[in-house]
Amino acid sequence: MKEITGNTRLFGILADPIHHVKTPQRMNELFDQLGYDGVCVPLHTRPDNLAAVVQGLRSLENLGGVIVTMPHKTAILDLVDEVTPVARKIGAANVVRRDADGKLTAHMLDGEGFVRGLQTAGVDLRGKSAYLAGAGGAANAIGFALVQAGVSRLTIANRTPAKAEDLKARILSLHPEANIAIGTPDPSGHDLVVNGTSLGMKEGDALPLDTERLTPDQLVCEVIMQPKDTALLLAAQAKGCKVHYGAPMLVCQIALMAEMLGVTPAR
Repeated sequence: MKEITGNTRLFGILADPIHHVKTPQRMNELFDQLGYDGVCVPLHTRPDNLAAVVQGLRSLENLGGVIVTMPHKTAILDLVDEVTPVARKIGAANVVRRDADGKLTAHMLDGEGFVRGLQTAGVDLRGKSAYLAGAGGAANAIGFALVQAGVSRLTIANRTPAKAEDLKARILSLHPEANIAIGTPDPSGHDLVVNGTSLGMKEGDALPLDTERLTPDQLVCEVIMQPKDTALLLAAQAKGCKVHYGAPMLVCQIALMAEMLGVTPAR
């Protein structure tokens, strides 16, 4: 483990439970790669203590910020000084930067991490049509990020159509020029097919969409990291589709979080 000194910049992750988090490991690996004198540690915070913890964080002069995960992504919005427009429309944030004066700014990077993962893999989203299964959780952020990345058309399909309509309205309020439709389980006719739901994490989960309607010209994408090969991706590969795994979303999100938190390579 690297030596921690009085000059080391401190970062944390707020979660409950916290035993499962992988972000500190990934963030500390990035600090090492950059030669940055920082450390990220888990900060186990229960919901009823969140406000007190956040207030205390303001006064830590060597704190650069915190990453926020379940169950605090929504509650954190009311405890910071500024929320970016996208995070406000999504209704959640997963990173909070602390400025030198103690000001806290919250942003959501789930969607941007997903999009950067695709771009890193050589996928140009501009002009592509996208089908998104889900309208809550990660799908919320991904919907905004896909439109921001320049997709020509976004179809949102959710088991509860009202949630899809709500997400559509929120995206349009920020991007009124976007072409957004409400879909069915049929993903045909789109260049990109994205599972933004948690279906596929557990064995025996229902499929998030009708895989029989997939065609070989489509790229099928996951947000789920474990298992790597979900039932959706296996079905897509059987149909001759190219697939994009869930792991790049986390890798790219770590880099984006570091940027948001002001982490720069050592000179």
